[in-house]
Amino acid sequence: MSQVLSSKQYIQSLPRYITLCERNYLRALKLLPEEVVGESRVIDLASARYCLSVAGVSKYTTDIHIEQMATVSAHLPHFSLSVRLYHDAKVAEVIHRDYHRRIKPSYGYPNPDMHQKDEKYQINAFLADWLMVCLEKGRVHLNWDVNNGLV
Repeated sequence: MSQVLSSKQYIQSLPRYITLCERNYLRALKLLPEEVVGESRVIDLASARYCLSVAGVSKYTTDIHIEQMATVSAHLPHFSLSVRLYHDAKVAEVIHRDYHRRIKPSYGYPNPDMHQKDEKYQINAFLADWLMVCLEKGRVHLNWDVNNGLV
């Protein structure tokens, strides 16, 4: 019987992680609707549609929820992310993925859920890529208020 043992413990590079979260913060602010709970913005990206909504606002943080609304392929799973923006530190990080429990900074390997050692970094790197693609190629539906002269 063989046993998998990890001789090296994974240690996250904090400067690299903070830089990623700072970039996520700046990109998320560009896509964010007004910081009022319940406000949302619909983004079309290629053949998929996403909704970015404000889930909670406090003095120093804003929680946003990103959810895929539609796609052309029934074979691809829908995704959703909960992201917290920390306004005092100017960073944004994924706090929940698909309504699962909080994401740990690192995981031992192997583990029952087969998370990667750097799962937290990878999910935030995915957020960075997704935000960048939305800013470069996405289309946003704007609700113009023509009755109040805001056009």
